[in-house]
Amino acid sequence: MKAIGYKENLPIDNIKSLQDVELETPKATGRDILVEIKAISVNPADYKVRAGMPAEGDNWKVIGWDATGIVTAVGEDVTLFNVGDEVWYAGDFTRQGSYAEYQIVDERIVGKKPQSLSYAEAAALPLTTLTAYEMLFDRLEVSKDDASKSILVIGAAGGVGSILVQLAKKLTKLNIIGTASREETTSWLKELGADTVINHRNKLSEEFEKYNLPAPEYVVSLNATEHHVDEIAKLIKPQGKFGFIDDPKSLNVMPFKGKAVSTHIELMFTRSMFQTEDMIEQHNILNKASELIDNGTIRTTLGENFGTINAENLRRAHAFLETGKAKGKIVLEGF
Repeated sequence: MKAIGYKENLPIDNIKSLQDVELETPKATGRDILVEIKAISVNPADYKVRAGMPAEGDNWKVIGWDATGIVTAVGEDVTLFNVGDEVWYAGDFTRQGSYAEYQIVDERIVGKKPQSLSYAEAAALPLTTLTAYEMLFDRLEVSKDDASKSILVIGAAGGVGSILVQLAKKLTKLNIIGTASREETTSWLKELGADTVINHRNKLSEEFEKYNLPAPEYVVSLNATEHHVDEIAKLIKPQGKFGFIDDPKSLNVMPFKGKAVSTHIELMFTRSMFQTEDMIEQHNILNKASELIDNGTIRTTLGENFGTINAENLRRAHAFLETGKAKGKIVLEGF
């Protein structure tokens, strides 16, 4: 099968950072299904792993954690899917990824693809939807019916923020405050359902004062958490909840002590990495998201289609994603 992989951790402008290769097609056993991949999307996790996680021995490392496709084979213990099913998923951090024509994935972290979306449109969503949903309802335990509370989403115009704002708008009664810094991304957030959009290039406390905003019970930081932590501590309501998904080199949580703010880390890969007892919740979340899309409640966050799935286009996608200027998700489609 065709695949795109690496053997060395190299800068994305090096042609060897991602290469077109031929690998043996894997076989499905146990609870695994074999998926013929139709479309993928790229995430910050992709370039972080490409730059920092070594390949094993002389093997090619295949990354990628968003895919849509068709089930072509099932393991002997599979009960949730049949050959021919259209599926979507974000995969498993510990296994080979979706930059390939075929991929093995555990059925418990796979959902039925939304019927109303193309493969490319659907590929934009799995990882970010799981991350956003788990952050809101598993980590922060947001109440769906409390209209008296606010949530601040920092860096809200990216992949995770674009779906988190929609989920918060459609599934809760929260007042949603998003941050962006460009006219384009500000308009995007308002279109997705943010009640107020403030500029994260300014001090957040000054922006809150400018717009006369209430102290948020919930704050979600999607990037630059180290830069914003003191402002978050200043703004958040006493006994509030703070969650983040990025990778600060260090994070001093002591500024939160006076307000007894709880701190939550969301990593979508945890359930599959540790084979947790509730691993099947990702199957359930993805199926729920499919229903929300097919009934028009939420929409794809596809930003740009970078064309065919090959090394050249993936290097271009990584390079653009590394600039931090992406709006929505970058997808690639077909081999």
